Amino acid sequence: MSSSQLWRVAVGAPLPEALTYSFANSLQRGQLVNVPLGRRKVKGLVLGPTDKVPDFEVKSIDSIDEEYAPLPEPFMKWLEWLAQYYIHPVGQVVQSAFPPLRKTDKQRQSKRPPVIPQLESDSALDLTDEQRKCFEDIAKQSGFATHLLFGVTGSGKTEVYLRLLDKVLKEGKRGIVLVPEISLTPQLIQRFARRFGDKIAALHSQLTDRERTNQWWDIVEGRKSILIGARSALFCPVEDLGLIIVDEEHEPSFKQDEKLKYNGRDAAVMMGKLMNCPVVLGSATPSLESWKNAQEGKYQLHTLRHRVANRSLPDIEVIDLRHQKSDDEEKKKIIDKYSHLPFWLSPALYERMGEVLERGDQAALFLNRRGIAQMVVCPACGHTRECPNCDISLTLHAHSHLICHYCDYHENFKTKCPDCKEGELQAIGLGTELVETDLARLFPEKKIARADRDEIQSRADLEDLIANMESGEIDILVGTQMIAKGLDFPKLKLVGLVLADVGFNLPDFRATERSFQLITQMSGRSGRHVKEGESPGLVIIQTFNVEHDSITFARNHDFEGFAQHELNIRSQLHYPPVGRLVSFRIQGTHLGKVEETAGLLARRAYALKSQFPQYNSIEILGPAEAPLSKLRGQFRFHLLIKTTQVSAANPFSRQLLGDQEWVPSGIKILIDIDPMSLL
Repeated sequence: MSSSQLWRVAVGAPLPEALTYSFANSLQRGQLVNVPLGRRKVKGLVLGPTDKVPDFEVKSIDSIDEEYAPLPEPFMKWLEWLAQYYIHPVGQVVQSAFPPLRKTDKQRQSKRPPVIPQLESDSALDLTDEQRKCFEDIAKQSGFATHLLFGVTGSGKTEVYLRLLDKVLKEGKRGIVLVPEISLTPQLIQRFARRFGDKIAALHSQLTDRERTNQWWDIVEGRKSILIGARSALFCPVEDLGLIIVDEEHEPSFKQDEKLKYNGRDAAVMMGKLMNCPVVLGSATPSLESWKNAQEGKYQLHTLRHRVANRSLPDIEVIDLRHQKSDDEEKKKIIDKYSHLPFWLSPALYERMGEVLERGDQAALFLNRRGIAQMVVCPACGHTRECPNCDISLTLHAHSHLICHYCDYHENFKTKCPDCKEGELQAIGLGTELVETDLARLFPEKKIARADRDEIQSRADLEDLIANMESGEIDILVGTQMIAKGLDFPKLKLVGLVLADVGFNLPDFRATERSFQLITQMSGRSGRHVKEGESPGLVIIQTFNVEHDSITFARNHDFEGFAQHELNIRSQLHYPPVGRLVSFRIQGTHLGKVEETAGLLARRAYALKSQFPQYNSIEILGPAEAPLSKLRGQFRFHLLIKTTQVSAANPFSRQLLGDQEWVPSGIKILIDIDPMSLL
């Protein structure tokens, strides 16, 4: 045995550290190997040699997996950074770096359409002065830098991306384009395919395992030079990387919710750093994290303030849903005239829809149906209840009490409004099906389509919907946030947000930011093809809260004012991006045990904080029941830690969990660094 070298191998199992194996022949870091683990055989990735001789019998590596070349060094460093930063077993991180199936030579004929369509090629569009300046300022730099391309909706960010990629390909390098899963539409892939033909590969969740494997090899063996994909495309090792683009960088879906809870945007920036290539983040509503980095000079800011072809931004009209008291006769007449309208539809929105449909154009109504928790609002004055400690909305439980899901503050639900002393607080909630039924009654001749998770289950469903919208088959589209993202419909002239308030009052400190993004992205769908002189598209927002920050700024298309205002509020409470946040979710099937473990975790946290002076700045919130307090039979509690000393969050979390020997059986503690959602 003495001639054998010892190696650290990351195996696909939930173990905090890599394991040690011996191997008689030579190996190199980044090779995939087959190793014994207990009674089974698993794949492992070689991390490097080790001198530490463990105090148990070392097993030997069975064989090298010859199918894959060793992973490149910067890519290995990136995988190790993910495991370290997100506190996730390294062996489970590296599994994602390989395709799901073995490579095969003979291809079965597939009935599915090709992943990348073959289309007539198109030529580059003329750039506006703004686009040209952004393109040149980004293109003149080589090496790593992060660029934030901030452009209003319809300002032509995609054309800037296409030009940058073209330049990178001419230099013999390659590019990765990341887009949120939901925007990875056939529309987007076609745009790239028209420009770059057969140089494109795509990776997204709608592909079969065989398609995914083929696309992976097309990139790895160098047949394709541009990889378009959702966040997981980063795990495909691209040699000669010259550019990474992250479009709609603010989108929460770049954050993975389970297993390795990484943020695709942050991971892309880190990859750019390790591969020494530029990273371009694009958005009409940048995340406050990226905006703060740009303000501080960590990122370079490039701005597109105008839509292409001088098209105007849509007009935004805000409609107050609070009960209008009617004393005079005139108003009574109006109210009688519209008495047949459902509670969610204001006369103004109804009239505007009628006008747009009359002209043969399309209307879309949008619901923020993520309102899981019932929010409570006073219909007379628009007041909602907030937690005195955390500044987030309270959620109604069992129709009897209001709870804060951050710090566990409780109060009884009293129906009399404490603000105006007149109205009665009501719980409101609304779904897409109800809206669709009501519209069918009001506009019986019009064709109505619904786009939500229940209706759109596959790529084919989405493609059909897009085709029917483009051809003008559909008159009214009703949907959830699916339809707010990056889609481009020429005849869509009216977009209505049925109830803006649902988004304001989710129990999440980012609720206002999300609402602002949503209103802006949504209004970006309206009137994208209006010619000069035509009336611009129209956006109508219905709300009980006309003065809400997100509406005030969004109706003036003022992102910069909004960001400044929101950052001031966040810094007072040390919420990100000013502070760093980590959430620990404690879950299990036995409620008593879950609650007990949550308490134990909190006591450990307080003890750790008092023991080490470097953890002084850490605030501990909770434990409290999670907003979704029971999901799939599991009870859920969470504990949050918040700190302004960014470097303390990771070591504190690592120490707090320790070896997890102290966690009772049947209980899981899931850690989320920089969480995007706290439900």
